[in-house]
Amino acid sequence: MARKSKLNLLELYSEENKDQIYENVFAEIESFELPLGTSLRSVYDDQPNAHQRFMEKLDACIRNHDREIEKMCNFHHQGFVDAITELLKVRADAGKLKVQVTDTNRRLQDAGKEVIAQTEEIIRCRIQQRNITTVVEKLQLCLPVLEMYSKLKEQMNVKRYYSALKTMEQLENTYLPRVSQYRFCQIMIENLPKLREEIKEISMSDLKDFLESIRKHSDKIGETAMKQAQQQKTFNTVLQKQNNVNYGKNMYVINGRVPEPKYEITSKRTLEEEDEHEEEVLTAHDLVDFSPVYRCLHIYSVLGDGETFENYYRKQRRKQARLVLQPQSSMHETVEGYRRYFSQIVGFFVVEDHILHVTQGLVTRAYTDELWNMALSKIIAVLRTHSSYCTDPDLVLELKNLIVVFADTLQGYGFPVNRLFDLLFEIRDQYNETLLKKWTGLFRDIFEADNYSPIPVANEEEYKIVISKFPFQDPELDKQSFPKKLPMSQSVPQIYIQVKEFIYASLKFSESLHRSSTEIDDMLRKSTNLLLTRTLSSCLQNLIKKPHIGLTELVQIIINTTHLEQACKYLEDFITNITNISQETVHTARLYGLSTFKDARHAAEGEIYTKLNQKIDEFIQLADYDWTMSEPAGRASGYLMDLINFLRSTFQVFTHLPGKVAQTACMSACQHLSTSLMQMLLDSELKQISMGAVQQFNLDVIQCELFASSEPVPGFHGDTLQLAFIDLRQLLDLFMVWDWSTYLADYGQPTSKYLRVNPSTALTLLEKMKETSKKNNIFAQFRKNDRDKQKLIETVVKQLRSLVNGMSQHT
Repeated sequence: MARKSKLNLLELYSEENKDQIYENVFAEIESFELPLGTSLRSVYDDQPNAHQRFMEKLDACIRNHDREIEKMCNFHHQGFVDAITELLKVRADAGKLKVQVTDTNRRLQDAGKEVIAQTEEIIRCRIQQRNITTVVEKLQLCLPVLEMYSKLKEQMNVKRYYSALKTMEQLENTYLPRVSQYRFCQIMIENLPKLREEIKEISMSDLKDFLESIRKHSDKIGETAMKQAQQQKTFNTVLQKQNNVNYGKNMYVINGRVPEPKYEITSKRTLEEEDEHEEEVLTAHDLVDFSPVYRCLHIYSVLGDGETFENYYRKQRRKQARLVLQPQSSMHETVEGYRRYFSQIVGFFVVEDHILHVTQGLVTRAYTDELWNMALSKIIAVLRTHSSYCTDPDLVLELKNLIVVFADTLQGYGFPVNRLFDLLFEIRDQYNETLLKKWTGLFRDIFEADNYSPIPVANEEEYKIVISKFPFQDPELDKQSFPKKLPMSQSVPQIYIQVKEFIYASLKFSESLHRSSTEIDDMLRKSTNLLLTRTLSSCLQNLIKKPHIGLTELVQIIINTTHLEQACKYLEDFITNITNISQETVHTARLYGLSTFKDARHAAEGEIYTKLNQKIDEFIQLADYDWTMSEPAGRASGYLMDLINFLRSTFQVFTHLPGKVAQTACMSACQHLSTSLMQMLLDSELKQISMGAVQQFNLDVIQCELFASSEPVPGFHGDTLQLAFIDLRQLLDLFMVWDWSTYLADYGQPTSKYLRVNPSTALTLLEKMKETSKKNNIFAQFRKNDRDKQKLIETVVKQLRSLVNGMSQHT
């Protein structure tokens, strides 16, 4: 409605303007002001119907004038008549004038045709010019839009998506609003969101390719990072050790050679590697093109969808982290499996650290810490599981070195690795277990190969070779001339060497654990104690219990353990020298080798006693007494003489044993022999014994007493060794003398002649003789002496039974 009113006002205003123009033209005509061309042109230059309206206005004006004229004529009729008269007079002149005007008009019209044609041409050209100007102006507005759109297409073609987004932003905010009325602009506006989605899809595809690429190259990135960390650590170690003027002064001989200082070997190897492989230091950025993730981050940030991108990136990286942390089932079989596992993990976190430092907000420190803590727990669980399958100490040691490099590498990138070093202490215990198992085999092989005889040395050179392997000192032996024999067997220096090798192997694991020398010293001593108290002790105990180990071998084992026990102080000095920790340091552990070798020696001594007794039992089993013989053979039994000869030769071998051991073995053998002989007499299967058999048995006991009195082992005082047979001697004397009255009268008295004769023992033997007496005297029972003897036996038996019953009631 307002628009319509406005149009009406404009029409009214236009009508008023036109009327004003017409009035001006009429005024000019009426005033006869020449020329009239300007006024007439203003009429004809207007709209097409202007002439008609002009004529209408003119007719109206004429009618008005006619009315006025009529009025005036009525008022001036006379004057009019006069004027008509005058006008008639000038009619002739008017005719002439009309002819002239008509001719002039004709000539004017002819001349005006050309002017009109030129005027129309001019109008047409001016219209064209105006249109061209308009088109140029519009094109000047559209050309920047088209140029920007062309630039956008070009950027899309060359994959400059971030720049393309910036161009889109300029198009939307600056250029397109200027020409939004054109159809092509609407098409552009409709295409821009599609282009944005296309850019997002392409960027996401590039990001996926990037994620796949870093997943494939993680092991290479990690391997490079670990290699650089190892080289840096080696370089620092070399510098530190070269600056330590005291390093390497105290060196111990191992396997007949002095080990070359490790820092010299390392420095030489490092310099050689640097000369041969002068490679450029590579970084994660050199190995992987990170531009896709930068572009994608910028693109999503520009599109206002940065949070979606961050969530997607982190989600995908978490999935990759789980895949990286999942080990192969056979990883524990080779060190390459562990190296590949560590390289992938290091590569993953090196990439994350790079993203953290070169982007803003895509990866945060809190996110990487959370991811690392999750990964660390998984890594520790995996290593704890797979390392438990390792039975090769060399593989465990290489695993430890890889873990140290792995930890040092990630620590260099700011990740906490204390839990990994704590895990190494667990693996160290397992490493020690694998070492102990390996050294168990080594010790077993050494014991199996030993001949258990003193080491012969023919000359000074051989002697020096032996003492270079084992710290042996004996001034008395040094005075002897060559050839001579060292008291220990070949296994002693070999065991000593292997213990030192074990210490070196334990030291290898303790290196690079970021522990003090005191802690390393303590670890070495504890592991060495385990070797001595568990492994070596077990091997010695098993060796001692083996059936093929005889008395000679047991004697040599005792001598060997004595020398190994004396060498323990040298092992402590050896540990002190390689760790530079004094034994006087507080809390320094001591080696338990003394107790180990003492226990082994005691076990060997006990086994000597056992084997001696077993040998005595073997000889006893050869005994073949005729328990019903009437008269003795007049000499000791053959088995017993063989047994005594065996004991004499055996005790001669004991001369190298400590005196107490030899004396104990001799006393034990005599006591066991006495007990065995006593058990032979009292055997329940033996039903009868004649006096002749007792006399023969007495001859054998006499030989035993003679052997005991001959001092087969020096160191016994008086008749100490003979006391082993005192029970047999008093029992046999009682029966040989038949001194029952004295026995029964003095029984229970401290001064009794037969104090060691037990009534039950005497009763058992007497009953066996009683049965024999009955059998032999069945036809001579009417002889008075025999009857008296039989009565005496029965009387003594009754008294002995009463003594036995009294003892049982008293008990």
